[in-house]
Amino acid sequence: MVAPTVAPAGTGCRASALASGVLAIVLTAVACAGPVLARDLAIVDARILPAPDAPVVDNGTVLVRDGRIVAVGRDGEVGLPDGVEVIDADGRTLLAGFWNSHVHFLAPPMMQAGTQPAAQLSARMRGMLTQWGFTTVFDLGSLGDNTRALQQRIATGEVDGPLILSVHAPFFPAGGTPSYVSDLLQRIGAPSFEVADAEAASARARRQVEAGADGVKLFIGAIIEGGTGVLHMDAGVARAAASPAESAGKPVFAHPTDARGVDLALQAGVDVLSHTTPAAGPWPADVVARLVDGDVALVPSLMLFEVELAKEGAPAEVGRRFIATAGQQARALHDAGGTLLFGTDVGYIEPVDPTREYRLLADAGLDWRAVLRSLTTAPARTFGYGDSKGRVAVGFDADLVLLDRDPRDDTEAFADVAMTLRDGRVIHDATQ
Repeated sequence: MVAPTVAPAGTGCRASALASGVLAIVLTAVACAGPVLARDLAIVDARILPAPDAPVVDNGTVLVRDGRIVAVGRDGEVGLPDGVEVIDADGRTLLAGFWNSHVHFLAPPMMQAGTQPAAQLSARMRGMLTQWGFTTVFDLGSLGDNTRALQQRIATGEVDGPLILSVHAPFFPAGGTPSYVSDLLQRIGAPSFEVADAEAASARARRQVEAGADGVKLFIGAIIEGGTGVLHMDAGVARAAASPAESAGKPVFAHPTDARGVDLALQAGVDVLSHTTPAAGPWPADVVARLVDGDVALVPSLMLFEVELAKEGAPAEVGRRFIATAGQQARALHDAGGTLLFGTDVGYIEPVDPTREYRLLADAGLDWRAVLRSLTTAPARTFGYGDSKGRVAVGFDADLVLLDRDPRDDTEAFADVAMTLRDGRVIHDATQ
């Protein structure tokens, strides 16, 4: 397929008459005159999937003004201002920008975000996130000062990258720094993330929230080598750490690890489980019901288990069993009406390509609508952005992804990204 082309529109407006029966989403008045702002552009000849619950718009146009969507309709039904920049999608598929609800910024050059050259950071952002269509991400564990520096450089436009939400430092139980991250934390000079009691947990959580953290992450079940197995956070400590985030209207994440961890997470009133618990076996119906009743979302992060088990040299059958169980848990929650959020744990695991995650979700029985929901509308609603992100709709942020293939035909097509735009600005172009 021909690469998307960018060019200024010719003089005069396209026809602006709306055909009868056009979706309500496309009904908007667009002036044909007036100055074009620097961030104004139009994407034309696109197959638009506006949202998981919305009809497809074939041969569609999206008009962006000052970083927001001002019109969505079929080609010829949206008037384009003179001189507006035009991106010819050439029949490609256009969707709302993707969310990755589980990332980390704990590896070079991310750990020197305040001093690294902007070009290097932009390249890392592109390789890790934006080339895969991610326009918003939730960092589930990093050093607050470093992450704030990265957020600031992206916000000013110095670095190209997604909107970053962050929990800053995670909370480990006393004596419970997970074995698989202890060496990394020592290398980067991180302080202890362990909390000994409820008072200390509440005080640190309050400080982090006041310093700008967008949520709190609790390692309710921490894996410890040397015979300990899984060390669980005290329920009172978990509730104390969660309380400042809840009071501020910010989400609480939990790393559960096993069945007891899920129970403790529910007791603590968490909002999101950052992983499934395949070692615990399939989730029974009563556990799924409690999660749904508590409106607890899940980030399946299925390929994490493949990566980790392969690293440990586990037999292939063990890996298949873990993935099948994790997939059952995700599918059971979805079928019961629960919320799934797409996330890969990139930044902790090395693979950046999410194609395998899409395949594993499909293998678990999730269709393209369920996967698109986990990438767009579900995280936007869960994290308080439901009125501005997650849909290709008038009034929403112009966070957009242009795919080379149609994900309705193959879920892996979600990874075939031709172009990523954030606030109407191209931050990844596969043709460049």
